[in-house]
Amino acid sequence: MSGWVWALFLRELRLSVRVGGGALIGVLFFLAVITVIPFGVGPDLNLLALIGPAVLWIGALLATLLGLDRLFQADRDDGSLDLMLMAGRPLELLVLVKCAAHWLGTGLPLVIAAPVLSIFLNLEPLAVGAVTLTLLAGTPALTLIGAIGAALTVSLRRGGLLLAVLVIPFSIPVLIFGVSAAGAVTREPAPFLTPFLFLCALSLIALVVGPVASALALRFSSD
Repeated sequence: MSGWVWALFLRELRLSVRVGGGALIGVLFFLAVITVIPFGVGPDLNLLALIGPAVLWIGALLATLLGLDRLFQADRDDGSLDLMLMAGRPLELLVLVKCAAHWLGTGLPLVIAAPVLSIFLNLEPLAVGAVTLTLLAGTPALTLIGAIGAALTVSLRRGGLLLAVLVIPFSIPVLIFGVSAAGAVTREPAPFLTPFLFLCALSLIALVVGPVASALALRFSSD
């Protein structure tokens, strides 16, 4: 790995775990979403187990959105974004490195916390493993899709709400296939592999489209 890429990755990783946008805040928000559901649904353990994968996925989606508005905003505020644009290095690679660091600092802790939080939803061990695997495959797509929204709203002072409005509709396919794959293990006739492969395909598409679209939006915002 090139030296500047590694240096940028470490810088972005340190920024992603700071207070206000780091792993702890995301996990605490994830915990809050998961623990509120049983109080609203009631003590029906079978119902909790049925809706558990969907609840975990929705919680992960909302927790991912927390720090996305700061993905490029801090760089724009301190002038680092302008330096990146003038450096002559591939902006798509810069975006990809920032997304990788952001996912490692905020997305991966959600995946690690999912098996523990599954206890609140009465999920069986097989369902816990399926949810964790689908989150591992699908949360990178959420980050990459969110990066596009963050790049589009980077010039706005209070773009957090607009970012959520832009990102959530495009995240619905990821949510659908993630929940379908995770819930398939609790419904015997339903296949797990087919929606899981679609989920992996969405992550791969986001891996290609996300950095390119984000770089175009950043170049447009700097003009």
